[in-house]
Parts: sequence; structure tokens; C-alpha cells
Amino acid sequence: MSVLKNKRILITAGPTREAIDPVRYISNHSSGKMGYAIAEAFLKQGAKVVLVSGPVNIQLQHPNLKLIPVTSAFEMYVACNFHFMETDIAIFAAAVADYKPEIVAEKKIKKAGDEILIKLVKNPDIAFEFGKIKRDNQLSIGFALETNDELINAESKLRCKNFDMIVLNSMNDAYATFEYDTNKVTIIQKDLVSKEFPVKNKTEVAVDIIKEIASIIMQRQFYSSQVIDTSF
Repeated sequence: MSVLKNKRILITAGPTREAIDPVRYISNHSSGKMGYAIAEAFLKQGAKVVLVSGPVNIQLQHPNLKLIPVTSAFEMYVACNFHFMETDIAIFAAAVADYKPEIVAEKKIKKAGDEILIKLVKNPDIAFEFGKIKRDNQLSIGFALETNDELINAESKLRCKNFDMIVLNSMNDAYATFEYDTNKVTIIQKDLVSKEFPVKNKTEVAVDIIKEIASIIMQRQFYSSQVIDTSF
């Protein structure tokens, strides 16, 4: 996959944490394993990777890797904003919290009464925001983790966020999604052609994903070479 050599890659990975008070937060079960596996696969192909990572327990080092640790969705958005315009391929693999507490308590919230109400406000939709400014020569790849109507929801996300490709996985599949070392994905292209893969180790899934990305790049190169100048 020499077409990936020296490509500039932006990847988001892992969860975000949205603070409630100094000791509590809202988050999810994402381990970051898929995003890190994709980063490693690109590095093996000679790409230059910026990895914007939420809090995870994974180590990855490489001369062509720039690792940017973040905590919240807003921090992830800001970090991506510094690098997106110079990126050839952006992969939004992080499990970003859609909402955050409107007010973060300065001190630990003490137990009082039977209920506590926390008002949540919307976080920036990172992939959506960058989808609005994506250049024609950039590739944007998203992920969709679904619990129902999987293909319908993934295809809707593909269109809404201006992705060139989306990787779908389902909570209904065994040995897939959060925390597992394996995953089962369906890759959907912009023309809605889909390809389903069996359960594999996430390192193998990462290779499948970057092969599909390389295929898109090669198709674009082929079609651009076929353009005939008819001006006279």
C-alpha cells in the first residue's frame, strides 16, 4: 500500500470524559484499541500520524507518531482543529460524548436527598464540523456503533457528516465493540456499497480498513489520470 507512504493522517481514539465535579465524570466503555490499531497500521505503511487520544491504557511509540492526549470532547475538537487542514486522511474513531454537564461543580457534590438533577448541554460534533470544511482532496472516515437499524443509521451518518467511508459495528455482534481485542465490522463507501467482514483481531480489522482507504485513493488517482482535455 505504497499510496499511504508519507500521507498525513489524523486519528481520534478512545473515550472522552466530561466532568461533573472534581472527582466524577460522564464517559463510556471505549478502550481506544481500534483507533490505536489503525494508527499502528498506518505507521507500518510509512504514513505520518497525529493521534488525538482520550484517556486510555495503551502505549504506542513511533518516530512518525505525534500523540496528543486529551480528556474532554472540546479538548479533542481543539486539538483536531490544529491539524485538520494539513491532513490527507482523517479518521474519527473516538467515542466522543454527545453531551456534557452545563455546570461543573467546583467542589465534590455531597450526597443530599434522593435525587440529583444534572442539566446536560451538547458537545461539538467533531466529525460533523470538519465535514463542513473538508476539501475534495481529503478523505474523511467515520465510525458508527449501533444497537438497532444499523445500516440505516450508519448510512445516515455517512451522508450527514460528509464521510467518504464509514465503519459500522453493532452491539448485537458477539466479541465486537468495546473492550474486546476483536471486532466485526461492515465498511460502507460513499456510494453505499458495503462490505461485511467476519470477526477478527482488531489489528487485522485495522489492516482491512486501511486497505479500503488505499483502494479509494487508487481509484481517485486512476480516474484523475483518465481526464481528457477536450478544450480547443
